[in-house]
Amino acid sequence: MTLAHEAAAPKVATGSSFYTAMRILPQPRRDAVMAVYAFCRAVDDIADDWRAPCAPRLAALEDWRGRIDGIYGNGDDRSLAWLAEPIRRFKLERSDFHDVIDGMVMDTAKDMRAPTMKTLDLYCDRVASAVGRLASPIFGLPRQAGLDLAHHLGRALQLTNILRDIDEDASMGRIYLPREMLAEASLYGEPDPTKIARSDLTLACEPLVQLARRHFMAARLIMQQRPRAETRAPRLMARVYEQKLEHMMDRGFAPPRLPVKSSKIQTLLALLGSRLG
Repeated sequence: MTLAHEAAAPKVATGSSFYTAMRILPQPRRDAVMAVYAFCRAVDDIADDWRAPCAPRLAALEDWRGRIDGIYGNGDDRSLAWLAEPIRRFKLERSDFHDVIDGMVMDTAKDMRAPTMKTLDLYCDRVASAVGRLASPIFGLPRQAGLDLAHHLGRALQLTNILRDIDEDASMGRIYLPREMLAEASLYGEPDPTKIARSDLTLACEPLVQLARRHFMAARLIMQQRPRAETRAPRLMARVYEQKLEHMMDRGFAPPRLPVKSSKIQTLLALLGSRLG
């Protein structure tokens, strides 16, 4: 389990598409968004430690909430200086950090099993769009454009993750596919992760794919209206994740669902597009 009391920021995986996207930012903005990512990684690791007892994980998340509050209360927590500095420089909102933690609580308090579409949307807002709301002022986006982009791109990225990780999530006892879509595919009753893992999920996943596409399209329209310097990193993230989504559609959602990952050359092409396109 990730411990909250760390003297330095948790490490960011250098092979991730997120890391590649953020590397193209100027140094101060890159350091700030990496700090936000490190916070998100730390609380996500707590939520994903699903074999550990629930109570201490919830306590660890609440500890993070208290330490975030301490930053905003001008508390002297030197171990969080790596996060406090970008919070102050870019005027990041406390409520967005709380939203991220609340999303992790949703994963920790009880395994997600076929949520309603309303609950899934709330989850996507907390674990993804809230991260976008934190990142937008670091990118330099004005407030309303940043909020709109975070709403759509966050949901597009998280829905893509959910579609990509169906079998991995099922192995942890989690089903993020909404019950309305499972019902349409005659798969909703008593949600059974084992059954989900061995079922053809085409009918259940297709509406979620189309919803992700609509969010990608809305995000693209917002980014097209802003100077490229403000949207270079989110453009790259959108390109890489849209590639993943289209690869999943080509592969299909019948078992066996082979993993879909972005190759280094695909990420490089997306990076070139974000600079030149």
